[in-house]
Amino acid sequence: MEAGRIVRIVAVAFAVIAGLVAIPQRAVIIAVLGLAGGYFVPEDRRVPFMIMTLTLGLAHGALGTIPVIGEYLVDSLASLSALLNAGACLVVAMQIFDRLKA
Repeated sequence: MEAGRIVRIVAVAFAVIAGLVAIPQRAVIIAVLGLAGGYFVPEDRRVPFMIMTLTLGLAHGALGTIPVIGEYLVDSLASLSALLNAGACLVVAMQIFDRLKA
């Protein structure tokens, strides 16, 4: 299994779990995992990644009205959104670097 895939699986699993239970320093861990995951986004998948990041950031709170599990879903998706936002920051930086290099 390739390193990028492992990083993505670990990052998403941690983000979902961090949304369900209190983990000390979870914001820092999510940010580091998001940056690591953003590094492994292939150049041809950068635009879909950015669209997914924006969409999740806008829509993650919509499930809060579901009885019993809505709050847990929102918390997990908020952690996942933070993970993707950190990755998106690195994707943007890499895109700028690639443009300046060319």
